[in-house]
Amino acid sequence: MNTSEIIITWATPFFFALIALEFIVARVRGRHAYRGNDTINSIGLGVMSQIAGVFTKLLTLGIYARCVQHVALFALPAHSPWVWLSGLLLYDFLYYWLHRMGHEVNILWAAHVVHHQSEQYNLSTALRQTSSGGLLGWIFYLPMAVLGYPLEVFVGVALIDLLYQFWVHTEQVGKLGWFDRVFCSPSNHRAHHATNDRYLDHNYGGILIVWDRLFGTFVEEDDRDPPVYGTRSPLRSWNPLWANAEVYWATAVDAWHARRWRDKLQVWLRPPGWRPVDVAARFPKPAYDIRRALYDPPMAPALAGYCLLQFALLLGMATHFLGLTAHAGFATLLGYAAYMVASLCVIGALMEGRRRAFWVEGVRTVLTAALPLLLGRWFGVDPLDDRVAAAIALVFGASALALPWLAGRPAPQVATAPVAAQNL
Repeated sequence: MNTSEIIITWATPFFFALIALEFIVARVRGRHAYRGNDTINSIGLGVMSQIAGVFTKLLTLGIYARCVQHVALFALPAHSPWVWLSGLLLYDFLYYWLHRMGHEVNILWAAHVVHHQSEQYNLSTALRQTSSGGLLGWIFYLPMAVLGYPLEVFVGVALIDLLYQFWVHTEQVGKLGWFDRVFCSPSNHRAHHATNDRYLDHNYGGILIVWDRLFGTFVEEDDRDPPVYGTRSPLRSWNPLWANAEVYWATAVDAWHARRWRDKLQVWLRPPGWRPVDVAARFPKPAYDIRRALYDPPMAPALAGYCLLQFALLLGMATHFLGLTAHAGFATLLGYAAYMVASLCVIGALMEGRRRAFWVEGVRTVLTAALPLLLGRWFGVDPLDDRVAAAIALVFGASALALPWLAGRPAPQVATAPVAAQNL
């Protein structure tokens, strides 16, 4: 486990404590800041992002390190406070452009869209991260390598920039006066996440909002026009794999249908929502409705509790997975990652009310209960303590036995308010 993964792991309890605090504050104020299904989906996508990062960081950090070693113009000292301060400022400036291009270039939006899909806006939204952003995002930070910022400085300032952005994902903090004019704040970032015409594609700054003021992309939150969250092509799914793939798939389909080769390329490089004229005419899409119904498939309370329990178990496994990265083999890590991603997908299907998901979940829980007990090992742990194997068998065996009863519980019939009304 590298330094950034260690810090993220240790910071996770702090994140969850703040999420709990936000939940309580919202309830005291009579607001409904959280929905269980949406929160599980957002945090689950954050887990997937960390899992994917284990496999992509070797590429991205490896390229950065080689550039520092072979093409750096200066040998900047890693112990200098000025190198760290200037590195943080430069990183935030480059992040602004990556973030902005993530909204203006479709292939970059395909990765970034994951962060915007939630129709809620709370601290769990901050954890909702892409699994494919590392494929192209590293390109924007190469100027730091060329200037000679050491790898440890780059990793450190990137972590500072990321951690700062956690707290701005809340509706429980209002406007902050002068702070809003200089820094990315909850008010500024609420506007960034909104789909209202007034706010769309503004406020890209990570720590500083002055970049937006300098380059004409700043907009102030207006109390007369409350932000409505989500995207203009709503996801309407709790499947984390589909959340990461939806824009890539839609773009690939449009590229396939386009008659001109130029359009097959342009559809990837144009702004999100752009479609070739012939494709839009033959395969029209419905206009965006800001007052659409909130995506919230009803679930029986018992099933919601089951999904929450299984998700909590997966969070523990994710922590174990990250701890294995320093010494486990590639095949072990890949198998463990595949198991956790598949498990998140099954939980998502259960929350969507898909009947077939109960059968798939039955297979998952039975295998999870039986194999560690029979084989005496778990991913990266060989031999597995008999008491741990028995505990796994007990928990997942009980889960498998509970599924037939859960499948028979009727989902409540709940009237769903429009998204716009939810955010008033």
